[in-house]
Amino acid sequence: MMSAIARMATLYGSSRNIFLCRSASSHMPLALARAVSTESSSVATRLNSSGLLKSQALIGGKWVDAHDGSTIEVYNPATGEVITDVPCMGKKETNDAIASASNAFHSWSKVTAAERSKCLRKWFDLLMIHKEELGQLMTLEQGKPLKEAIGEVSYGAGFIEFFAEEAKRVYGDIIPATLPDRRLFVLKQPVGVVGAVTPWNFPLAMITRKVGPALACGCTVVIKPSELTPLTALAAAELSLQAGIPPGVVNVVMGSAPDIGEALLASPQVRKITFTGSTAVGKKLMAGSAATVKKVSLELGGNAPCIIFDDADLDVAVRGTLGTKFRNSGQTCVCANRVLVQEGIYDKFAEVFSNAVQNMKVGDGFGEGVVQGPLINEAAVQKVESLMQDAISKGAKILVGGKRHSLGMTFYQPTVLADVKSEMLLSREEIFGPVAPLLKFKTEEEAIQLANDTNAGLAAYIFTSNIQRSWRVTEALEYGIVGINEGVVSTEVAPFGGMKQSGLGREGSKYGMDEYLEMKYVCLGNMS
Repeated sequence: MMSAIARMATLYGSSRNIFLCRSASSHMPLALARAVSTESSSVATRLNSSGLLKSQALIGGKWVDAHDGSTIEVYNPATGEVITDVPCMGKKETNDAIASASNAFHSWSKVTAAERSKCLRKWFDLLMIHKEELGQLMTLEQGKPLKEAIGEVSYGAGFIEFFAEEAKRVYGDIIPATLPDRRLFVLKQPVGVVGAVTPWNFPLAMITRKVGPALACGCTVVIKPSELTPLTALAAAELSLQAGIPPGVVNVVMGSAPDIGEALLASPQVRKITFTGSTAVGKKLMAGSAATVKKVSLELGGNAPCIIFDDADLDVAVRGTLGTKFRNSGQTCVCANRVLVQEGIYDKFAEVFSNAVQNMKVGDGFGEGVVQGPLINEAAVQKVESLMQDAISKGAKILVGGKRHSLGMTFYQPTVLADVKSEMLLSREEIFGPVAPLLKFKTEEEAIQLANDTNAGLAAYIFTSNIQRSWRVTEALEYGIVGINEGVVSTEVAPFGGMKQSGLGREGSKYGMDEYLEMKYVCLGNMS
């Protein structure tokens, strides 16, 4: 019998896009017989009874299987158990979803903004009513602690609420005429069908941050969630139907990432691609979109510096760095990837920070007091181990952690490394795990140079009590998001996005609406 870790390694390999489709003569809604965790089984049973544990794709308002019956197993990363099977789909099903979204666009785009707003508001209400169940489902398939998962539901639902309100504020312009017999106008209209490709680390929020503004503008969507965490997406889609959003406006397909992606890119009916994930995949989607000249918005990888100056409030800096580094077990694109500490406070910060990290409770996300769950799969742990090995071989010192957790599976110890240098791989690549590398610097100028020495430019953090310094450094940093004396900065009312190779466009806030709109200039002549 294969171990749970071996099964997961076989299933996912070394890439999030490698997985096994298997044929199935019948569709099993829930694989409870294979469950090994009593708590997880009882949660799955409750979710199944509530109607939120969906195991089919949504196309045109109907729950459907893959045309050939093939499926993917969805695992609980904390236990290795199979939660359920979902369809393993490809080009045919994706094209069906695109056709459904295209048909629905003709009517949805003509619905008044007020009516679209009401539908989105109802969806928000339902997400909040079911936030406990959605949080449990997220913990079950993604592994993050339950409190954190429920927090993501509230955060994700906030995008639906915000864009429900923004739907009524898509304003055009009247331009002063250049000739007396002309009138000049600017109209804003929905771009059309949107292909939304979302990651596993935030299974709800990365969907609502894209679908909220798309629907508010009058677009329709085909969502491709990660094959690792499709269940939260399907539950959210079910609630969108209950909210009265018409069939075909929201479609969800999952399965072969290359096949689904190719169908979305090739279709002239898909007028926009929005993607959150790795820079490598983002570049492929950007290149693939060129053939049909689609609008593209990309939220890609990061390499966030967290800069702690000598004059920082130590308690604030430690608390903020813990928040930005270890949230979701370090599996966020905006978490601190490098902790740059000025030499005057370096030793003290390392001591206090390490003590705090030492006391973090690791375990199954359903456990009482757990603040760090497992990594998403075996490949993720192996990547962390590889980066750790490289750093230690080049002189880094382990202050806390540094190896797999005694719990086994995909659990890894919260880790602090000292004496880290910029040439080490974990200073150059996204760690995507619970490892905090501490780098020492002397001057403000050196900190800025170290922080900007990367192709990424998504998020950065500064801890200082000097207001002048906070402005100087903020303006010098080549990042789309800067947190000053704060480690958790994301909110639906502010723009989220990066510079350089961290992406294009912005999500959230009023600026997020522009990504789903076309601007049309109208000249009305012979008015004299």
